[in-house]
Amino acid sequence: YTVEILPQMRRAILPVRDYQAYRHMVRRLREIRPDIVHTHSSKAGILGRWAADRAKVPAIVHTIHGLAFTAGSSRMVNTAYKMLERQAAPLTDAIVCVADAMAEQSLAANIGRRDQYITIHSGMETKAFVESDRTRAATRGELGIADDEVVVGTIARLFHMKGHADLLALAPGLCDPFPKLRFLWVGDGLLRSTFERRMEAMGLRDRFVLTGLAPPSEVPKYTGAMDILVHPSRREGLARALPQGALAGKPVVTYGIDGNAEAVVEGVTGFVIRPFDLRRLGRALETLAREGGLRDTMGLAGRRFALERFDAAVMVEKLDRLYSSLLAGRSIT
Repeated sequence: YTVEILPQMRRAILPVRDYQAYRHMVRRLREIRPDIVHTHSSKAGILGRWAADRAKVPAIVHTIHGLAFTAGSSRMVNTAYKMLERQAAPLTDAIVCVADAMAEQSLAANIGRRDQYITIHSGMETKAFVESDRTRAATRGELGIADDEVVVGTIARLFHMKGHADLLALAPGLCDPFPKLRFLWVGDGLLRSTFERRMEAMGLRDRFVLTGLAPPSEVPKYTGAMDILVHPSRREGLARALPQGALAGKPVVTYGIDGNAEAVVEGVTGFVIRPFDLRRLGRALETLAREGGLRDTMGLAGRRFALERFDAAVMVEKLDRLYSSLLAGRSIT
Protein backbone atom coordinates (compact mmCIF):
# COMPACT_ATOMS: atom_id res chain seq x y z
CA TYR A 1 0.00 0.00 0.00
CA THR A 2 1.29 3.48 -0.75
CA VAL A 3 1.21 6.25 1.81
CA GLU A 4 -1.26 8.19 -0.33
CA ILE A 5 -3.96 5.53 -0.13
CA LEU A 6 -3.38 4.50 3.48
CA PRO A 7 -6.34 6.47 4.91
CA GLN A 8 -8.67 4.52 2.63
CA MET A 9 -6.98 1.18 3.25
CA ARG A 10 -6.62 1.25 7.05
CA ARG A 11 -9.96 -0.35 7.72
CA ALA A 12 -9.04 -3.26 5.46
CA ILE A 13 -5.59 -3.68 7.03
CA LEU A 14 -6.52 -3.50 10.71
CA PRO A 15 -8.37 -5.99 12.90
CA VAL A 16 -11.70 -4.60 14.09
CA ARG A 17 -10.47 -3.80 17.62
CA ASP A 18 -7.41 -1.94 16.33
CA TYR A 19 -9.42 -0.03 13.76
CA GLN A 20 -11.87 1.06 16.48
CA ALA A 21 -8.92 2.21 18.63
CA TYR A 22 -7.52 4.14 15.68
CA ARG A 23 -10.85 5.88 15.03
CA HIS A 24 -11.23 6.72 18.72
CA MET A 25 -7.76 8.28 18.75
CA VAL A 26 -8.63 10.39 15.71
CA ARG A 27 -11.75 11.71 17.44
CA ARG A 28 -9.96 12.45 20.69
CA LEU A 29 -7.05 14.19 18.98
CA ARG A 30 -9.47 16.39 17.05
CA GLU A 31 -11.09 17.31 20.36
CA ILE A 32 -7.82 17.91 22.25
CA ARG A 33 -5.97 19.56 19.37
CA PRO A 34 -2.44 18.93 20.72
CA ASP A 35 0.59 20.68 19.30
CA ILE A 36 2.60 17.46 19.30
CA VAL A 37 1.83 13.75 19.41
CA HIS A 38 4.73 11.57 20.58
CA THR A 39 4.27 7.82 20.14
CA HIS A 40 6.22 4.83 21.48
CA SER A 41 6.53 1.12 20.57
CA SER A 42 5.79 -0.45 17.22
CA LYS A 43 2.06 -1.15 17.07
CA ALA A 44 1.02 1.87 19.14
CA GLY A 45 3.47 3.98 17.18
CA ILE A 46 1.92 3.04 13.86
CA LEU A 47 -1.68 3.49 14.99
CA GLY A 48 -0.87 6.70 16.87
CA ARG A 49 0.92 8.29 13.93
CA TRP A 50 -1.86 7.35 11.54
CA ALA A 51 -4.37 8.92 13.91
CA ALA A 52 -2.29 12.05 14.49
CA ASP A 53 -1.86 12.54 10.76
CA ARG A 54 -5.58 12.09 10.12
CA ALA A 55 -6.36 14.58 12.91
CA LYS A 56 -3.87 17.05 11.37
CA VAL A 57 -1.68 17.36 14.46
CA PRO A 58 1.05 19.96 13.72
CA ALA A 59 4.02 17.79 14.80
CA ILE A 60 4.37 14.03 15.07
CA VAL A 61 7.26 12.34 16.92
CA HIS A 62 7.95 8.65 17.33
CA THR A 63 10.50 6.93 19.61
CA ILE A 64 12.10 3.62 18.69
CA HIS A 65 13.00 1.71 21.85
CA GLY A 66 13.50 -1.57 20.00
CA LEU A 67 12.60 -2.72 16.51
CA ALA A 68 9.70 -5.11 15.91
CA PHE A 69 11.49 -6.78 12.99
CA THR A 70 14.29 -8.93 14.35
CA ALA A 71 16.10 -12.18 13.66
CA GLY A 72 13.92 -13.79 16.30
CA SER A 73 10.66 -13.02 14.48
CA SER A 74 9.17 -14.81 11.50
CA ARG A 75 9.80 -13.55 7.99
CA MET A 76 6.11 -12.74 7.56
CA VAL A 77 5.99 -10.66 10.75
CA ASN A 78 9.20 -8.83 9.83
CA THR A 79 7.95 -8.07 6.33
CA ALA A 80 4.65 -6.72 7.67
CA TYR A 81 6.28 -4.46 10.26
CA LYS A 82 8.84 -3.13 7.80
CA MET A 83 6.06 -2.26 5.36
CA LEU A 84 4.01 -0.50 8.02
CA GLU A 85 7.01 1.39 9.41
CA ARG A 86 7.94 2.55 5.90
CA GLN A 87 4.43 3.90 5.48
CA ALA A 88 4.36 5.59 8.88
CA ALA A 89 7.77 7.25 8.51
CA PRO A 90 6.68 9.96 6.00
CA LEU A 91 3.98 11.03 8.47
CA THR A 92 6.63 11.56 11.16
CA ASP A 93 8.46 14.83 11.74
CA ALA A 94 11.11 13.32 14.02
CA ILE A 95 12.11 9.75 14.83
CA VAL A 96 13.81 9.54 18.21
CA CYS A 97 16.09 6.57 18.89
CA VAL A 98 17.32 5.47 22.30
CA ALA A 99 20.56 4.38 20.60
CA ASP A 100 22.37 5.20 17.36
CA ALA A 101 22.12 1.52 16.44
CA MET A 102 18.32 1.78 16.19
CA ALA A 103 18.62 4.53 13.59
CA GLU A 104 21.16 2.60 11.53
CA GLN A 105 19.04 -0.56 11.54
CA SER A 106 15.92 1.37 10.55
CA LEU A 107 17.67 3.19 7.73
CA ALA A 108 19.10 -0.11 6.50
CA ALA A 109 15.49 -1.31 6.25
CA ASN A 110 14.62 1.77 4.14
CA ILE A 111 12.51 3.36 6.86
CA GLY A 112 12.48 7.14 6.66
CA ARG A 113 15.28 9.60 5.87
CA ARG A 114 18.44 10.17 7.87
CA ASP A 115 17.48 13.80 8.60
CA GLN A 116 14.38 12.54 10.46
CA TYR A 117 16.45 10.66 13.05
CA ILE A 118 17.84 11.94 16.33
CA THR A 119 19.31 9.94 19.22
CA ILE A 120 18.11 10.78 22.72
CA HIS A 121 19.14 8.15 25.24
CA SER A 122 16.40 6.98 27.56
CA GLY A 123 16.79 8.77 30.88
CA MET A 124 15.88 7.71 34.38
CA GLU A 125 15.81 8.96 37.94
CA THR A 126 19.37 8.39 39.07
CA LYS A 127 19.45 9.25 42.79
CA ALA A 128 18.28 5.87 44.14
CA PHE A 129 20.91 4.01 42.12
CA VAL A 130 23.72 6.42 42.96
CA GLU A 131 22.90 6.06 46.67
CA SER A 132 22.27 2.30 46.55
CA ASP A 133 25.49 1.45 48.41
CA ARG A 134 23.84 2.76 51.57
CA THR A 135 21.54 -0.29 51.62
CA ARG A 136 24.14 -2.78 50.39
CA ALA A 137 24.83 -4.53 53.70
CA ALA A 138 21.17 -4.73 54.72
CA THR A 139 20.06 -6.07 51.33
CA ARG A 140 22.80 -8.67 51.30
CA GLY A 141 21.71 -9.73 54.77
CA GLU A 142 18.11 -10.17 53.55
CA LEU A 143 19.31 -12.28 50.64
CA GLY A 144 21.72 -14.43 52.65
CA ILE A 145 24.80 -13.10 50.84
CA ALA A 146 27.99 -12.65 52.85
CA ASP A 147 29.98 -9.44 52.69
CA ASP A 148 33.04 -11.18 51.20
CA GLU A 149 31.13 -12.90 48.40
CA VAL A 150 31.36 -11.56 44.83
CA VAL A 151 27.92 -11.12 43.31
CA VAL A 152 27.29 -11.22 39.57
CA GLY A 153 23.88 -9.65 39.07
CA THR A 154 21.33 -9.70 36.26
CA ILE A 155 18.15 -7.62 35.92
CA ALA A 156 15.81 -9.17 33.37
CA ARG A 157 12.73 -11.31 32.88
CA LEU A 158 13.40 -15.04 33.17
CA PHE A 159 12.49 -15.52 29.55
CA HIS A 160 13.91 -16.55 26.20
CA MET A 161 16.65 -14.40 24.64
CA LYS A 162 17.58 -12.66 27.92
CA GLY A 163 20.84 -14.58 28.32
CA HIS A 164 20.20 -16.53 31.50
CA ALA A 165 20.91 -19.78 29.65
CA ASP A 166 24.36 -18.47 28.73
CA LEU A 167 25.10 -17.70 32.37
CA LEU A 168 23.97 -21.17 33.39
CA ALA A 169 26.30 -22.66 30.79
CA LEU A 170 29.21 -20.68 32.26
CA ALA A 171 28.33 -21.22 35.91
CA PRO A 172 30.23 -24.49 36.57
CA GLY A 173 33.44 -23.10 35.09
CA LEU A 174 33.11 -19.91 37.16
CA CYS A 175 31.94 -21.37 40.45
CA ASP A 176 34.71 -23.95 40.69
CA PRO A 177 37.69 -21.51 40.81
CA PHE A 178 35.70 -18.86 42.69
CA PRO A 179 34.08 -20.46 45.77
CA LYS A 180 32.84 -17.04 46.92
CA LEU A 181 31.01 -16.29 43.64
CA ARG A 182 27.22 -15.90 43.71
CA PHE A 183 24.65 -15.01 41.06
CA LEU A 184 21.77 -12.65 41.83
CA TRP A 185 18.89 -12.72 39.34
CA VAL A 186 16.37 -9.91 39.69
CA GLY A 187 13.16 -10.70 37.85
CA ASP A 188 10.70 -13.50 37.23
CA GLY A 189 9.21 -15.26 34.24
CA LEU A 190 7.90 -18.45 32.74
CA LEU A 191 11.36 -20.06 32.52
CA ARG A 192 12.07 -19.82 36.25
CA SER A 193 11.29 -23.45 37.04
CA THR A 194 13.30 -24.62 34.02
CA PHE A 195 16.32 -22.64 35.16
CA GLU A 196 15.98 -23.84 38.74
CA ARG A 197 15.97 -27.46 37.58
CA ARG A 198 19.21 -26.85 35.68
CA MET A 199 20.78 -25.27 38.77
CA GLU A 200 19.79 -28.30 40.84
CA ALA A 201 21.11 -30.72 38.22
CA MET A 202 24.49 -28.93 38.24
CA GLY A 203 24.61 -28.95 42.04
CA LEU A 204 24.79 -25.15 42.06
CA ARG A 205 21.38 -24.12 43.37
CA ASP A 206 22.95 -22.50 46.43
CA ARG A 207 25.08 -20.25 44.20
CA PHE A 208 22.00 -18.54 42.73
CA VAL A 209 19.70 -16.09 44.49
CA LEU A 210 16.43 -15.37 42.66
CA THR A 211 14.43 -12.40 43.93
CA GLY A 212 11.32 -13.03 41.85
CA LEU A 213 9.38 -10.13 40.41
CA ALA A 214 10.66 -6.90 41.96
CA PRO A 215 8.81 -3.57 41.81
CA PRO A 216 10.83 -0.77 40.18
CA SER A 217 11.33 0.88 43.56
CA GLU A 218 13.32 -2.14 44.78
CA VAL A 219 15.60 -2.51 41.75
CA PRO A 220 18.14 0.06 43.07
CA LYS A 221 18.70 -1.80 46.33
CA TYR A 222 19.29 -5.09 44.53
CA THR A 223 21.66 -3.38 42.12
CA GLY A 224 23.56 -1.94 45.08
CA ALA A 225 23.99 -5.47 46.47
CA MET A 226 25.84 -6.57 43.32
CA ASP A 227 29.53 -6.35 42.48
CA ILE A 228 29.16 -6.85 38.71
CA LEU A 229 26.17 -6.28 36.42
CA VAL A 230 25.97 -8.65 33.45
CA HIS A 231 23.34 -8.44 30.72
CA PRO A 232 23.89 -11.12 28.04
CA SER A 233 20.57 -10.54 26.29
CA ARG A 234 20.34 -11.56 22.63
CA ARG A 235 17.92 -8.80 21.61
CA GLU A 236 17.65 -5.24 22.93
CA GLY A 237 17.18 -1.63 22.01
CA LEU A 238 19.41 -0.36 24.78
CA ALA A 239 19.00 -2.27 28.02
CA ARG A 240 18.15 0.01 30.97
CA ALA A 241 19.90 -2.47 33.26
CA LEU A 242 23.26 -1.31 31.91
CA PRO A 243 23.04 2.35 32.97
CA GLN A 244 21.33 1.23 36.18
CA GLY A 245 24.34 -0.92 37.02
CA ALA A 246 26.75 1.86 36.08
CA LEU A 247 24.87 4.42 38.19
CA ALA A 248 25.17 2.05 41.14
CA GLY A 249 28.92 2.03 40.62
CA LYS A 250 29.20 -1.48 39.18
CA PRO A 251 31.22 -2.55 36.13
CA VAL A 252 28.89 -3.81 33.41
CA VAL A 253 29.31 -6.65 30.93
CA THR A 254 27.11 -7.10 27.88
CA TYR A 255 26.97 -8.50 24.39
CA GLY A 256 27.58 -5.83 21.75
CA ILE A 257 24.13 -6.07 20.17
CA ASP A 258 21.89 -3.23 19.06
CA GLY A 259 22.49 -0.18 21.27
CA ASN A 260 24.05 -1.88 24.28
CA ALA A 261 27.58 -0.81 23.34
CA GLU A 262 26.45 2.82 23.71
CA ALA A 263 25.91 2.24 27.44
CA VAL A 264 29.47 1.01 28.04
CA VAL A 265 32.90 2.52 27.46
CA GLU A 266 34.81 -0.61 26.51
CA GLY A 267 37.59 -1.38 28.95
CA VAL A 268 36.77 1.71 31.02
CA THR A 269 33.30 1.17 32.50
CA GLY A 270 32.99 -2.52 31.63
CA PHE A 271 33.29 -4.96 28.77
CA VAL A 272 31.38 -5.25 25.49
CA ILE A 273 31.55 -8.86 24.33
CA ARG A 274 31.31 -10.04 20.75
CA PRO A 275 27.70 -11.29 20.46
CA PHE A 276 27.14 -14.73 21.94
CA ASP A 277 30.85 -15.46 22.51
CA LEU A 278 30.56 -17.50 25.70
CA ARG A 279 34.31 -17.89 26.09
CA ARG A 280 34.92 -14.13 26.10
CA LEU A 281 31.93 -13.54 28.34
CA GLY A 282 33.33 -16.03 30.83
CA ARG A 283 36.78 -14.43 30.69
CA ALA A 284 35.34 -10.97 31.37
CA LEU A 285 33.47 -12.26 34.42
CA GLU A 286 36.56 -14.11 35.64
CA THR A 287 38.65 -10.95 35.36
CA LEU A 288 36.17 -8.86 37.31
CA ALA A 289 35.59 -11.58 39.92
CA ARG A 290 39.32 -11.76 40.53
CA GLU A 291 40.23 -8.05 40.49
CA GLY A 292 38.40 -6.01 43.11
CA GLY A 293 40.42 -2.90 42.30
CA LEU A 294 39.36 -3.06 38.66
CA ARG A 295 35.73 -3.39 39.73
CA ASP A 296 36.03 -0.23 41.80
CA THR A 297 37.79 1.75 39.07
CA MET A 298 35.32 0.75 36.38
CA GLY A 299 32.38 1.34 38.69
CA LEU A 300 33.39 4.93 39.42
CA ALA A 301 34.02 5.66 35.74
CA GLY A 302 30.69 4.11 34.83
CA ARG A 303 28.80 6.23 37.31
CA ARG A 304 30.25 9.44 35.86
CA PHE A 305 29.50 8.28 32.33
CA ALA A 306 25.92 7.25 33.11
CA LEU A 307 25.11 10.50 34.90
CA GLU A 308 26.18 12.48 31.84
CA ARG A 309 24.21 10.36 29.37
CA PHE A 310 21.25 8.72 31.12
CA ASP A 311 19.97 11.16 33.75
CA ALA A 312 16.27 11.96 33.26
CA ALA A 313 16.99 15.68 33.31
CA VAL A 314 19.33 15.28 30.33
CA MET A 315 16.66 13.41 28.37
CA VAL A 316 13.96 15.97 29.19
CA GLU A 317 16.17 18.87 28.14
CA LYS A 318 16.89 17.23 24.77
CA LEU A 319 13.23 16.41 24.17
CA ASP A 320 12.25 19.97 25.04
CA ARG A 321 14.74 21.30 22.49
CA LEU A 322 13.40 18.87 19.89
CA TYR A 323 9.77 19.92 20.46
CA SER A 324 10.69 23.61 20.29
CA SER A 325 12.59 23.07 17.04
CA LEU A 326 9.68 21.23 15.43
CA LEU A 327 7.12 23.86 16.38
CA ALA A 328 9.43 26.63 15.15
CA GLY A 329 10.01 24.83 11.86
CA ARG A 330 13.75 24.43 12.47
CA SER A 331 15.99 21.45 11.70
CA ILE A 332 16.01 18.82 14.47
CA THR A 333 19.77 18.19 14.28
